[in-house]
Amino acid sequence: MLPTRVTLVEVGPRDGLQNEAQPVDAAHKIELVQRLQAAGCRAIEVTSYVSPRWVPQMADNAEVMAGIVRAPGLRCSVLVPNLKGLESALARPAIRPDEIVVFGAASEAFSRRNINCSIAESVERFAPVVAAAHAAGLKVRAAISCALGCPYQGEVGADAVEQVVRLMKSIGVDHCGIADTIGVGTPRRVQAVMERALAHFPLAEVSGHFHDTYGQALANVHACLEMGVHSFDASVAGLGGCPYARGATGNLASEDLVFMLDGMGIETGIDLDRLVDAGAWISGLLGRAPASRAARALLAGRQATVGA
Repeated sequence: MLPTRVTLVEVGPRDGLQNEAQPVDAAHKIELVQRLQAAGCRAIEVTSYVSPRWVPQMADNAEVMAGIVRAPGLRCSVLVPNLKGLESALARPAIRPDEIVVFGAASEAFSRRNINCSIAESVERFAPVVAAAHAAGLKVRAAISCALGCPYQGEVGADAVEQVVRLMKSIGVDHCGIADTIGVGTPRRVQAVMERALAHFPLAEVSGHFHDTYGQALANVHACLEMGVHSFDASVAGLGGCPYARGATGNLASEDLVFMLDGMGIETGIDLDRLVDAGAWISGLLGRAPASRAARALLAGRQATVGA
């Protein structure tokens, strides 16, 4: 039986904007979060506490967190790469997040190519981060990247994914997110990987993060819904891309996901029209149209109505 309600974790402010070449003002990032809240988003990945040398777009993390007026029930998460990042996120109690995100790849080639260590070593580095986050009363979400494919080694098997799931479980993370970083997953393969995650984490603590490089993101979400999975990451206006795959269209657009779920009678608590407005606004600032197909169709429909 399909779930009756889905939690959409809006990752546009962090994952969507972090690779933008042009700087985005902190005031605009804050406004984006406010618009997403107004649309009904109650789980938002706001920023990351990483070195500005590596991700200059996120150098204003504290300013953005301080500028947000949090609606009741809002769950703010931030990505942290290490203990120093967590310490920065906790430095000002008034603006601390509600949860943190740590990450590990399911591909040895990806792990060694990007952070120069094995998968096991990368996860072990997060053990003190998880312990410190829990001591501070924060939930810890783990994201397992390259869970369906790797730009360096190609296909990634379910056994390899389960190995990382086990490692993340061993260091005490609360939630396991399966991420198709380069968007090569297809429904049955996604289900096979999700089964491995569900063998170690309860249904409520497993989620999907799908890129739409080959147009499979919504199909992969539906495959997860068939298993009862009811939490998914998505990015308003389809913000974000995959720097490791040529032609990658990046994150599943939040508008496309909400449009599909609305049509299936599955609740999200999100107002699609206001979500479209938020996506159109940030896309305008970036000088392009939203990547969301649903948003483009709905915006075109509005213009046609006005012109009629």
